[in-house]
Amino acid sequence: MATLVNGDQRAMQIVITGGAGFLGSKLAAALLARGKLTDAQGRLRAIERITLVDTSAAHSTDPRVATVAGDIADPALIEHAVLRGADSVFHLAAVVSGEAEANFDLGWHVNVDGTRALLHRCRKLPAPAKVVYTSSCAVFGGPLPDPVPDSQAPWPQSSYGNQKAIGEFLVNDYTRKGFIDGRSLRLPTISIRPGKPNKAASSFASGILREPLNGVDAVCPVAGTTRMWLLSPQRAIDNLIVAHEAPARAFAHTRSINVPGISTSVDAMLAALRRVAGDDVADRVSFRVDPAIDRIVQTWPVNFDTAFGNALGMHADADFDAIIRQYIDHDRHA
Repeated sequence: MATLVNGDQRAMQIVITGGAGFLGSKLAAALLARGKLTDAQGRLRAIERITLVDTSAAHSTDPRVATVAGDIADPALIEHAVLRGADSVFHLAAVVSGEAEANFDLGWHVNVDGTRALLHRCRKLPAPAKVVYTSSCAVFGGPLPDPVPDSQAPWPQSSYGNQKAIGEFLVNDYTRKGFIDGRSLRLPTISIRPGKPNKAASSFASGILREPLNGVDAVCPVAGTTRMWLLSPQRAIDNLIVAHEAPARAFAHTRSINVPGISTSVDAMLAALRRVAGDDVADRVSFRVDPAIDRIVQTWPVNFDTAFGNALGMHADADFDAIIRQYIDHDRHA
């Protein structure tokens, strides 16, 4: 059991890339509320500083928060953001799936070159930092067992999936060489995200719920029978912290983790919306298949064996009704 180190020990410094985004902001708030984390040596230490890195400046009134804005693949920016005292890095910054497919060069620049630049900077730190990398279930594709085990070899069927798989291999190799203490989380699709739709192929998994709850009609670009592997934003944040706190000895030949989620169809999601919010809300959704989005989504696996994540202490949501209620109670006005 880790114990909080005494006052003469240097407090902890954390970097969050993608820190101006919804999940990055939510993670920063959770860490500030928590107040302490375990470092790579297993010592529980107070959080002194969190640096949020993104393409645009993040906003925070907490004196423990600093912001850096720019290109994640720019070595000069990373040199400035990841100071020599950095102890932990949460790497959330990415070009999302639909945009990575549409803009090939941008996806590889941010998702691969950016990850490599960040890990190279971490390699130069005085002591190995913990690095939590957000990967995706999109690293899998082709014929797959049901459920997909932690040991399944990745064979992605999209540019985004290939880029995330390369990130996982980089994290594994930098960890093997002792440059970092890394762990990669294959996140389910996060639903329900507040705010405006983004260019992720999975964006509809939030939009078909968020928009109707806000009194706006929504169009679903895939068939109602389409199944997805889903997780709420709050559970995603909880599981990121669980992964960070896991000791290095908990890992074996890989640092990649299938994160727990729930497997459900679009029809079941809308049925949950009808139960929680009523017919008037659910009836605001219509269907019009978008072949480009459907083609990407159909390559993603929909059910996972998450024994390793479960053993670390990760959790999925109870059901999709609970995900909708969480959005209404906590994230609707975020």
